[in-house]
Amino acid sequence: MAPRSSLPRPLLLVGLAGLLTACAPVPAPGGKGLQVVTTILPITLFTRAVAGSCAEVTALVPPGSTAHDVQASPASLLSLRQARVLVKNGLGMETFLEPLVRSAQNPELRVIDSSRGVATLTGDEHDDEHTDGHAHGSVNPHIWLDPLRAEQQVNTIRDGLVQADPGCAATYRRNAAATTASLRALHAEIAGQLRPYRGRSFVAFHDVAPYFAQRYGLRATFLVDVPEQNPSPQDLQRVAQEVQRSQLRALLSEPQEGRRSFNALAEDLGVRISVFDPLERGDARAAADFGTYLSVMRRNTTNLLEAIRQ
Repeated sequence: MAPRSSLPRPLLLVGLAGLLTACAPVPAPGGKGLQVVTTILPITLFTRAVAGSCAEVTALVPPGSTAHDVQASPASLLSLRQARVLVKNGLGMETFLEPLVRSAQNPELRVIDSSRGVATLTGDEHDDEHTDGHAHGSVNPHIWLDPLRAEQQVNTIRDGLVQADPGCAATYRRNAAATTASLRALHAEIAGQLRPYRGRSFVAFHDVAPYFAQRYGLRATFLVDVPEQNPSPQDLQRVAQEVQRSQLRALLSEPQEGRRSFNALAEDLGVRISVFDPLERGDARAAADFGTYLSVMRRNTTNLLEAIRQ
């Protein structure tokens, strides 16, 4: 395994940018359609669904990785340099992005912030009981886990692509209409399944589910704010009390998380570990098909129902 560069990150980015200035190929005009770069998996899924054959969509977050894993590379800088459009989730989700965009030095790059106009939640608004000293004032970025907020994101992506590429406007609008129809149908399906359980609580590993919970009248709590944190004894006690109070049958982990503390807590409480997938990572096949979003959200709902049914 090659050792990591010892250069500071800003110097590494400058060096990569200089290398690309010297040797970057010029994209062939009109050969591949509009060049679009995306960030996290949900944004890649939404953008590919809207773009169809009118654009080539390249994800900055590699298959199997999350936004926390992204490192500057010649490939990512080259993608940004050649792109005409960048689509992001926004709300602080892509902390890696600003220095990359600055280093790519592409003054023609249009940025579509898919969170524009979406109603957001802060920690204070969705979890009054979680008062262990973490910073709760910041906006939670996981808006895509509410299908109706995801619909707003899709429409914002549509509008941005139409502005960037008016010649394909009809295709973008047609694809967006089909995608949002699927999202509304998904919402109706989930709402029908969860309606009998309004007011119930569930526990996720980290703070991914407030938008989903708000949409369907549930209460979401969590063990840690972000996956990198280790739970405190107060965190463990708080979750244990919530599980006992609400008679949960399962704690909801994530596909990539196998934290011993969460597993041990479930064992101590006599409940199972199930999965609530926040769609923060997926393989190349998953990233190619908008159906991934629909199937994962249906599976999340099934797992949640198994956790909260008494």
